[in-house]
Amino acid sequence: MEPNARVAAAGKRSMAQAAHYKTLYEALEALPEGLTGEILHGQLHTQPRPAPRHALATSSLCAELIGPYSRGRGGPGGWWIIVEPELHFVRHTEVLVPDLAGWRRERLPTIPPDPHFEVVPDWICEILSPSTRSKDREIKMPLYARAGVAHAWLVDPEAETLEAYERRGAQWAQLAVYGATDTLAAAPFEAAAFRVADLWR
Repeated sequence: MEPNARVAAAGKRSMAQAAHYKTLYEALEALPEGLTGEILHGQLHTQPRPAPRHALATSSLCAELIGPYSRGRGGPGGWWIIVEPELHFVRHTEVLVPDLAGWRRERLPTIPPDPHFEVVPDWICEILSPSTRSKDREIKMPLYARAGVAHAWLVDPEAETLEAYERRGAQWAQLAVYGATDTLAAAPFEAAAFRVADLWR
């Protein structure tokens, strides 16, 4: 194929991909209330609102972190902690919604006016459920690492565990697995010491 033909073909593919993602995002925006949508590897994924135990873990963890890290009460401050933010990665071709995400304010001085975030978080947390466990571990975790998220936590309400990860290169390295009776002291929130069981009790 001649160079000009290759350039033209690449341009057509790029336009087709842009149209594809625009259509997917329009479908995501049109989802009925109560459904959360994500675009992962060119496919629209939907899931219902979380079950009560899942929602309780999200709310409890948020409460543990906002005081010391968002407001500087008993901790260093300097963070934004956001529930279910819409993250746009790779020129908007990947749209992810973690249960929680955090940004150091030195990297994100103010919350953007748009309904989504383009600055990659410094930390994300996924609360695992039977319907999302595989997607969170096998699809979303590699995407978070590829995008440059530095830290990730996976919370399992059924097993009552919290797994802490740190990105090293393009891969996740597991730092620790905390059980229900363990007191958490995991990066990047070492000052937020609480028992994992406190997320449910």
